[in-house]
Parts: sequence; C-alpha cells; structure tokens
Amino acid sequence: MSSGKSSLVDGEINDNENVSDLEKNKMMSAGDSEEVRLENNIQLNRNGDDTTKTIKLYKRRWFIVLLFGSYSLCNSFQWIQYGIINNIFMRFYGVESFTIDWMSMIYMLTYIPFIFPVTWLLDKKGLRIIALVATAMNCAGTWIKVTSVRPDLFAVTMLGQFCCSLAQVFILGMPSKIASVWFGSEEVSTACSIGVFGNQLGIAIGFLVPPILVPNVEDMDQLAYHISIMFYITAGVATLLFLLVVIVFQERPELPPTQAQATARCIPPEQYSYTASILRLLRNKPFLLLILTYGLNVGCFYAVGTLLNRMIIEHYPGEELNAGRIGLTIVIAGMVGSLICGIWLDRTKTYKQTTLAVYLMSFVGMLVYAFTLSLGHLWVVFLTAGALGFFMTGYLPLGFEFGVELTYPECEGTSSGLLNCSAQVFGIIFTICQGKIIDNYGTLAGNIFLCVFLFIGSVLTGPFRSRGRDPPCLRSPRRNQVLETDDLLETHTHTVNHQHLPPCGM
Repeated sequence: MSSGKSSLVDGEINDNENVSDLEKNKMMSAGDSEEVRLENNIQLNRNGDDTTKTIKLYKRRWFIVLLFGSYSLCNSFQWIQYGIINNIFMRFYGVESFTIDWMSMIYMLTYIPFIFPVTWLLDKKGLRIIALVATAMNCAGTWIKVTSVRPDLFAVTMLGQFCCSLAQVFILGMPSKIASVWFGSEEVSTACSIGVFGNQLGIAIGFLVPPILVPNVEDMDQLAYHISIMFYITAGVATLLFLLVVIVFQERPELPPTQAQATARCIPPEQYSYTASILRLLRNKPFLLLILTYGLNVGCFYAVGTLLNRMIIEHYPGEELNAGRIGLTIVIAGMVGSLICGIWLDRTKTYKQTTLAVYLMSFVGMLVYAFTLSLGHLWVVFLTAGALGFFMTGYLPLGFEFGVELTYPECEGTSSGLLNCSAQVFGIIFTICQGKIIDNYGTLAGNIFLCVFLFIGSVLTGPFRSRGRDPPCLRSPRRNQVLETDDLLETHTHTVNHQHLPPCGM
C-alpha cells in the first residue's frame, strides 16, 4: 500500500509512517465513510500473504437476473398450460381429468428425485452449467410437444412435458444463488424476488394465454391447429432464450459483490462437502421447521393453480377464459407482493415477522376465497383471488430468503432445493387430495381442506428464530454500500488482517 494512505482494521485506523496527525484526526472523524470504502477495496492478509479482494457491483448483474427470470418464465408457463384448459385437452386427447392434472403434477414429481444431484451439480459446476442444461432441456421439451399435436400422441406430449419438468429442477434453486453471487447485501432480497418474479410471471401468462390461443371449438382439426400455434410460439421463445444463455450468461462477476462472498471465495473447494452440508441442514431445527411450513404454503398454491379450471367451471360453466384471468389475477397480485416483500426485507431484515404476517394473511385469504367462490359473482372471485395471490404467491421469495438467513453459510442452492422439494411433495399430496374431495364433496370442502393446513403452517411459523446472513465481522449495514460501476474507479485501499476474521463459510 502506498504512503499517505491509511488502513482500517476491525474498526481502528492503522497509520502508515507518512500520515500526519491532522490527517489521522480527519480520518477518525470520518469513520463512517471509511467503513463505506472498506466495501470497495479490501486486502485480506492470509498467512502473511497479501491478496487483493476488491468488492464491486457490476451493472450487468441486472441483465443476468433478468435473463434467468426470462427462461424461468418460459418454463413455468408450461407448468399450467394444460391444467388451465383441462376440459379442452381432455376432449382432444380422449383422457380423464385426473390424467391432465398429472401434466402439472409431473413438474412436482420430477423435482423430488432429481433435486439432490442437481444441487450437487450447482455446487460443483456453478451457475453457467446449470443455466445451459436448464435452457437446453426446456428447449428440447417444447419441440417434442410441437410433434405431439394429434389425439393419439398423448404419450409424446407427456414426454415433452417431462423434459420441461426436468429443466425446472435446474431452475428453481437458482434465484437465491444468483442473488448472493451477483448482488450486494442490500439488494439480495430484491434480486431474489426478481428471480422468483420471472417464475410467477410465467405462471400468470400460463393462466392467461392458453385459453386465448386454444378456444373450446368443436372441430378437432381446428382445435389441433390452435394447440400447435401455442406449442410453436413456446418453442420459438425457448430456443431464443437458450441461444442467449449460451452467448451471454456468465458464471460469476470477476470481483465479489459483498464481503461475505469475498470470504467464501477464500475457502478451498476441497474443504466443502455437499453431503456434510446436507447433514448440517437436516440438523438445523429452525430450517427443518421452515421446510415444513414452506411446503404447506407453496403446496397449497400448487393445488389451487392446478385445479383452478375445475373449480371455476363447476360454478361458472363455459368460463374457461375467465378462469385463466382469475389465475392471472392471483399471480400478478403475488408478483406485486413478492417485490414489496423483497424491498421490505432489504430495508428492515425482519425475516421472521414478515414471514409470519404473510403466512397468516395467506390463511385468511384462502378462507375468504373458499366461502365466496360459490356466490355466483365473478367480480367477487377476482377480488378474493387477488387478495389470496398477493400473500400466498408473495410468500415464495420470502421462504427462499428466510432459508438462506437461517442456514448461512451453507450453499444457497442447497437450502432452496430442500425447500422446493418439500413444496413439490406437498403439492402432489394436496392436488390429489383436493381433487378427490372436490369430486366427492364439492369445491368448498376442498378449499377448507387447504385452509386447515395453512392454519397449521401459520402456527408453526411462530417459533422461528432469525439470524443475520453475514457473520459478525461483516454485518455492519454501512459496510454494505458498494460502488456501482462497470469500470474500476480509484478508491482508497484498506488492509484487513485475515486472522481477525471468524471462520466465515466454515
């Protein structure tokens, strides 16, 4: 370090021999600005060797998260594109309603056995490889479905949906990982919300577009034409996104965005054990409780989305288009809730309180929706569905971020994967059970069934204890203010003795 500069070690100023007393007094009085600068340039002295670790935010981080959100959108659109026009696909392929339900549930079923190997790959190979595999499989699935537009080719369309569901396994665990690798400490919740936002927007489009592109016409040839148009559009978008990922998706920024990431990069890869990480997570009692409560909430959302067409058509025959619009309302309201919750968490860090409040309101929203669905007024259903979506769908990024909060310094992809695995298990159970209850006892009984489990989840959320993501040496909010530029700027360099840091990431 050049003369005339000073360094900040554990909140204290260490002087170089050429720094005057006046300069020292000025620097001590400007401690806040020095702590801010500490985020920009840090030298970690490790075993006597000086290794420069410059901390910086890149503008391209927004393109990375938006690209991820785009291919997540394309994949999640296909989750619900069959279920929202359940009655139309039943007639076209000559299968039962429960069989079409499996076109959505296969997304949940595929996730369960594949999440652990995929999470291991995410840890070992990184974001770019996972993104390439996800978009390639999603693209392949869409083109397989293009070839399946014949009444006798239901097995082919199921194969295409299976490929897309396998791609989903490579997608769902990435938002929190991208947020941590690319974004500053004051942005991670917002970035995670944007990543989940893409998934939610895809579901919203999946509710809205299929009823428009595939009207309930009697002529089978005309119906096949409309279905093929929908499949071709999806395949074109999936192909474009795959090419963009190949060309521009980057593994990680050259320089880490936070002190926590800088410290994590110092850990040799051989010191990390995926199996040991899983075992540590399974011994983390607050996280195990979150796995249960997250699965209950998101499982209810999956059941509502999968069976929405059946519930609406039962009370409002011929309203396939409005069923899609109601689904759109649920998800759009949820996206607003997700972004508001993400911004709120970045500013307040009140993970437990926010999660509990949103969970309770999800239960209340589901209760109101259950008792107003059969009133005969679609505008009432739109209002109650919107309120339900704001909280239930808005809970998705909350669960991710709370999971990272409870499990730091474990890999974000591992904790997110376990949360999603729970959601898929409960999603299958709730969809099958609610479908059977609706068939035998009506929609009110089916929705009350979900209300019971949302209430249980609300009660179980109470005992959570939250903790900060950053270790004590890195937790000062003022140190998380980072220079945002794509060009290196001239900054003051500070030296931090690595031996004073706790074993971050160990």
